[in-house]
Amino acid sequence: MATVHLGYAVPRAGIPSAASFRRWVEAALHGAKRRKATELSIRIVDAEEGRALNRDYRGKDYATNVLSFEAELPPDLKLPLIGDMVICAPVVAREAVEQGKRARDHWAHLTVHGTLHLLGYDHIVEAEAEAMEALETRILAGLGIADPYCD
Repeated sequence: MATVHLGYAVPRAGIPSAASFRRWVEAALHGAKRRKATELSIRIVDAEEGRALNRDYRGKDYATNVLSFEAELPPDLKLPLIGDMVICAPVVAREAVEQGKRARDHWAHLTVHGTLHLLGYDHIVEAEAEAMEALETRILAGLGIADPYCD
């Protein structure tokens, strides 16, 4: 069971429901075989905040679609918290149009992608990227969403 805290820094129009985000997070957790209680937060932001966070934390001066911040807890502190995710609403909307995808499907993909990052998955090394993409594709297929990496 996942506890998902949602925060909105943008109007909610066009943003999926809290139930959808929870479903997508739980699908990612299930696909990654995480069975213990899990807690995370998702903040939906505008381009200005997305750009500032990406610049401050990654050194890239543009708004990106999703940022994940793994929880850095002391080893003796046993909490289900895995971290925080930030999704930039205008970037998601723009990318969905540019890539010819349904906006809802793109939101789902980025939520799954960000959740996997919070679990330690990455895509810097090619072999890890292939494994992460394959896992995302399987998770999304289980949600009835087409392969986001297929043109």
